[in-house]
Amino acid sequence: MKVKPHLAVVSPFLSKRYGTERIIVEWITRLADTFEVHVYSQRVEDIDLGKIAWHRIPKLPGPHLFNYVWWFVANHLWRGWDQRFRGIPIDLVFSPGVNCLDANVVSVHIVFKEYAKSVAADLKLRTHSLPCWPQLLHRKLYYHLITSLEQRIYRDPENVLVLIAFKTDRELVRHYGRRKPNPVIYLGLDHGTFNPQRRASLRDKARSDLGYSSERFVLLLIGNHWANKGLPVLLEALAILNEPSIDLLVVGRENADEYRVSIDSKHLSGRVQFRPARPDVELYYAAADAYAGPSLEDTFALPPAEAMACGLPVIVSAANGTCEIITHESDGLILQDPTDAAGLAAMVHRLYEDRGFCERLGQNAHKTALQYTWERNACELSAIFGQVLKRKSRTRIEAVTERP
Repeated sequence: MKVKPHLAVVSPFLSKRYGTERIIVEWITRLADTFEVHVYSQRVEDIDLGKIAWHRIPKLPGPHLFNYVWWFVANHLWRGWDQRFRGIPIDLVFSPGVNCLDANVVSVHIVFKEYAKSVAADLKLRTHSLPCWPQLLHRKLYYHLITSLEQRIYRDPENVLVLIAFKTDRELVRHYGRRKPNPVIYLGLDHGTFNPQRRASLRDKARSDLGYSSERFVLLLIGNHWANKGLPVLLEALAILNEPSIDLLVVGRENADEYRVSIDSKHLSGRVQFRPARPDVELYYAAADAYAGPSLEDTFALPPAEAMACGLPVIVSAANGTCEIITHESDGLILQDPTDAAGLAAMVHRLYEDRGFCERLGQNAHKTALQYTWERNACELSAIFGQVLKRKSRTRIEAVTERP
């Protein structure tokens, strides 16, 4: 019987309710047949612990920064203890992001230095009142720590960095001078959940539950940090269009109150609906006629890809890595400038007026999305792990051979 390689997965928590963590759950669940998977984490959800071993690391109460520092040190100690005293041979260490110094493979879902740069204006102390300073200082210290660790880990040519979009390559070159080619794995999709047939079967109920009559044209936006997802420019585009039959459905966990004034001032009252995230998110895709995601910055947003799998026409910005799987005007529309409200308005108007084009775009989007599965991701990741294991084996053999 062939012995499976032992894979240590290092992540603070894993759950299908969050973006990066959901991706890792989907990946390692499918790797469990090839590897003996050991998860080092403080919290785990949505994982079959009959197939995957969870090594629970206690969470430290208090500010996030303190727990992160504790977590970063503790996961090294736990893995070292397991190897030395429990006889668990760790052949490969995999980390989503910056979680340890000894990862052989790191999946890069965001370059934190790029993110910190985008929110730098919000971190200036002089723009905040005195009571906010402790939280602000905490964020600045945390961001500084993460970017320092990124610099050490991402600049090391021995570490294999797995990207989910080519756009991250440019950020790694810009911030850390890393010019070594990095493999890219475009994220998989659950085609059993997201497909045109299921969307059609749910449509009447979804429209009824959300209060949309058959003649309304509904645009959908899903995600958190709505300002970054492009909600302000989307509202501006709707104001430019001034088409009363077009509605906007926004889904996420943010507080909608800060957008109410803007909605009223643009005379969009009654046409913008905010809804919370829910496990059966496919209901929202079923209610929509098109997906609009003009992100200011996104490594690879899953909702537009899920919308494509459902057969919806999608609009994404060139700042969203999802655009890398889209051919403009063939299976989607790409907005080059995510702040171009007039350009976005023209795209929405085209989908609304030309229903034939809208339908063709959705059909082609579905065909494109079929290429991307979690199983394909697991095969690609397994191949990368195999290459790293072979390299490590050669290094060990060469070290033994060179001994006097």
